[in-house]
Amino acid sequence: MASIFTKIIKGEIPSYKVAENDQFYAFLDINPNAKGHTLVVPKKEENKIFDLSEEEYSALMNFSYRVAKALEKAIPCERIGMSVVGLEVPHVHVHLIPINSMADMQFMKKEELSSEEFVSLAAQISANFK
Repeated sequence: MASIFTKIIKGEIPSYKVAENDQFYAFLDINPNAKGHTLVVPKKEENKIFDLSEEEYSALMNFSYRVAKALEKAIPCERIGMSVVGLEVPHVHVHLIPINSMADMQFMKKEELSSEEFVSLAAQISANFK
């Protein structure tokens, strides 16, 4: 059965897309730790990050780097935090989170945004993606 992320990539579930190429898809987390919290996922459905080949892993990190740089330009923050946990969805995903304190990385504090705010954020980040 396809993961929720595969359904998002295929357009079966709507998302606020930030960036995409032939291997990866980046979109805003709808239950964000902070404004701009973005998920980067491979289009290939793989459960664990270290089950990716070295080439796929390196490509994922390269794409995540480019998304993080776009986030930095779009969202005022101290830095972009990165987390790979992987227990909540059985599909590799990288969390990129604009942070100003360690609390922003704890997955406890959640930001509430309107759909208009999500659309605006996605557009701001996407405009900075290179």
